[in-house]
Amino acid sequence: MIYADNAATTKMSSAAIAAMMPYITEYYGNPSSLYLAGQKAKEAIERARESVARCIGAQPREILFTSGGSESDNQAILSAAMIGKKQGKRHIVSDPIEHHAVLHTLKKLEKEGFEITFLPVYGEGVVRAEDLKNAVRDDTCLVTVMYANNEIGTIQPIGEIGRFCRERGILFHTDAVQAVGHIPVDVVKDGVDLLSASAHKFHGPKGVGFLYAKRGIPLSNLIEGGAQERGKRAGTENVPGIVAAAAALEESAAKMEENARKLSALRDRLICGLSEISHSALNGDAHKRLPSNVNFCFEGIEGESLLLLLDDKGICASSGSACTSGSLDPSHVLLAIGRVHDVAHGSLRLTLGEDADTEDVDYIIRSVKEVVERLRGFSPVWRDLTSGKKPFIL
Repeated sequence: MIYADNAATTKMSSAAIAAMMPYITEYYGNPSSLYLAGQKAKEAIERARESVARCIGAQPREILFTSGGSESDNQAILSAAMIGKKQGKRHIVSDPIEHHAVLHTLKKLEKEGFEITFLPVYGEGVVRAEDLKNAVRDDTCLVTVMYANNEIGTIQPIGEIGRFCRERGILFHTDAVQAVGHIPVDVVKDGVDLLSASAHKFHGPKGVGFLYAKRGIPLSNLIEGGAQERGKRAGTENVPGIVAAAAALEESAAKMEENARKLSALRDRLICGLSEISHSALNGDAHKRLPSNVNFCFEGIEGESLLLLLDDKGICASSGSACTSGSLDPSHVLLAIGRVHDVAHGSLRLTLGEDADTEDVDYIIRSVKEVVERLRGFSPVWRDLTSGKKPFIL
């Protein structure tokens, strides 16, 4: 099997598994308890907090452990909105290719009287700083722009956005779920006030993540009921998950430069090979993208059929976000960058892991070529295109 869906989730690393096991089998006490077994667990959480903070340039007290990226996104955005509301500011700036954890939260706030401005992302899927500067107003309380897109892999100009927001006194949140552990992230240098991350995207376990909140930013609680996480996130802490997340992030950070260099070369090889397929197109900027991400559209086919046939060949891939895999609608990200519905339906996302090699990439290229040709062979849409009944778009 070739696993090429690392944007959806990653395999847990050996380091993460080894780190979590003692807190399942031996130090399993409740970290809120006063006896030694509980305090051992508490100490492990605090060490993990220090480790995570160090990896993103934060202070330990600025790290809040959560269940993952979606919870972190929700708490960050709702907290910033409540701060703005108290100041009489109800305007938020974002973009249309955010993860649904952000978009649905913004929709909720819109129903509560907030006004949302979505910046254009153009054909390359990248926000432009000048558009942001023109969009902010005196009543803007938050800018939320993801660090790297989960579908097309484009990396946003976070440092430039952060500096501008800092100058204007506007809170800046970034969903960095796809970025943390894969590309350098420094919340101080980037001017970030709030940042979301999820462990299972960097070889940690599912069900654990963190929220960075710059010191002095009051957070609104999503979960009430206890004094855990300084009273900002009630519920008994997932000690094994937290410890494993920190171990996974430390390892990913240590190997980041090496992995990025290797994956970028494999990514470019994959892009070059898939570009040979007629009437296909790479989605997102060819250079400002994550080292592992390749996203293509193939005209005249359905993405779901493509995935099933690739699965038969032992290739795990996706057509977009794993969170919307049950939806029949085309990707909102692809529509936002200008792909029409018919083309957006024929999309393929391949996200490589660190264990991939050139043989894997070449096999993927051959397989995709074979499957696309097969699907086009009995596609009525493709017949209409090749006969001239319909014009080609790609």
